[in-house]
Amino acid sequence: MLRKIIIFGLCASASASLPSLYEKHGDTLKTLLGTSAAGNVPAPQPMAVSAATASTAGRRVTIDADMRGHFTASFKLNGRTVEAMVDTGATLVAINLSTARRAGVKVAAGDFTREVNTANGVAKAAVARIERLQIGRISVDDVPVVVLEDKALEGTLIGMSFLSRLKKYQVEDGALLLVQ
Repeated sequence: MLRKIIIFGLCASASASLPSLYEKHGDTLKTLLGTSAAGNVPAPQPMAVSAATASTAGRRVTIDADMRGHFTASFKLNGRTVEAMVDTGATLVAINLSTARRAGVKVAAGDFTREVNTANGVAKAAVARIERLQIGRISVDDVPVVVLEDKALEGTLIGMSFLSRLKKYQVEDGALLLVQ
């Protein structure tokens, strides 16, 4: 278990560092890859994983980084409040089975037909949908989600199936800005 926690911590730290490294050294990276800074390749939207307090203004939400550099905040899944960590490395929003049940996401034992690679290794997963995922005044409907067994995922991860539907997400002055 300790090994899994250490591996997860290393992955989260690496994920949190990449956006700031890209912001500081993006031109160098583009040069190394053979693309120009003025090329038609859109720059990736910077983001990381962190925990903190969220402040809202209109359809903008700012999540301050915690001491580890992670962005976590209270989200609502189908109206149920859940503490979640933002993870740009996750393709989908990821929740465990207990959270899915509390949020009214319907999955049956036979739905766990997919295998996914997690920080804790390979796990069985079910693909489902969340009717509404919210943070502050930002609300996205019909969000794809992957449901894992409780032992495979302790918390909730907000992945790209939510983030990609926003107008903008970026790390700015040590905080994560979400805009719809």
